[in-house]
Amino acid sequence: MSRQRHLERSTPRPEILSISWSIRPAAVVTLMLIAACWAGSAPAQFSGPATSSTSAYNQNLAPTTDKSILYPGEQNILLAIGDRLTIHLFSDSAYSPSVQINNDGTALLPLIGIVHLAGLTVTQAEELIAEKLETKGMYRDPQITIDVAQSPNQAVTIIGEIHQVVPVVGKRRLLDVLSAAGGLPPTASHVVTIDRPGVAKAIVVDLGTDPMRSAMGNIPVFPGDTIVVSRIGIVYIFGAFGTPGGTIALNSYTPLTLTEATALSGGIKWEGHFSDLRIIRTVGDHRTVAVYNIKKVLDGKAPDPILEPNDIVYLPIVSMKELLSSGGIGTVLALVYLYVTFAYLP
Repeated sequence: MSRQRHLERSTPRPEILSISWSIRPAAVVTLMLIAACWAGSAPAQFSGPATSSTSAYNQNLAPTTDKSILYPGEQNILLAIGDRLTIHLFSDSAYSPSVQINNDGTALLPLIGIVHLAGLTVTQAEELIAEKLETKGMYRDPQITIDVAQSPNQAVTIIGEIHQVVPVVGKRRLLDVLSAAGGLPPTASHVVTIDRPGVAKAIVVDLGTDPMRSAMGNIPVFPGDTIVVSRIGIVYIFGAFGTPGGTIALNSYTPLTLTEATALSGGIKWEGHFSDLRIIRTVGDHRTVAVYNIKKVLDGKAPDPILEPNDIVYLPIVSMKELLSSGGIGTVLALVYLYVTFAYLP
């Protein structure tokens, strides 16, 4: 009799078995729902950017170091249509006509007549006028000098972040020309390029950010030069930040770190995947993805990376954390409760 009671106590009742087995499917459903939520935070595979038409896109420019290009010798001014000239004769101060080069490239000079001057250098024009004065029998071995009083063609063009045409007769320094155009705006890069007629490659000049070393980039510029002032660039921010989906403009004076970009973006949100912050950087046709733990960076336990122009900073969102922060977990629990309730119904 005691043995029979012992067996009855040790053997589970059938209804208890049915209850335990009916709870298991509910647990499976709960796990599936949780797994589905977590699956949304899994990193997606990235196949790289689309190929572009040139591999030089977004490449860092190397400053020009050739002294013969940066500091060329004196360049003769080429006379052009519209230039106003003042001509001086050394032996006769009374001969000092002021003429303008006409649309056909010629000028009417006293004692000589019509002379074609457009396309000549100042030196060539001086020699031509002296030769004609001597050929006409007016003077013996005349010494001629020409001053370019006005020249709409003797100018430097600035494009990009600055749109300006600055008159330049002879030569001027780069910083002088930029100052005459109003100076560099905050969005301008301090690395400028100069397209110069007769020079095969663009001249790259790094003006730097230290005023004590700015003289190194203050090279001479000449009429006909085109100065290209590019934009320094922006950084794209999106994901679990206080201000998602924004841009931050860089400046040439101080670098922008990840911590500073986070602060400017309103900080990180609780639902972010802190150990999976990604900095996406494109150089040419190649894209790299660097992963950081944003919490460790903000706490000073990991290096604070410096961002570069066109970087993309992405902080993924953990779906389950987002669901909890929005109160959506109540819906999941309600579904599980209904399933368990219906499982108990006869």
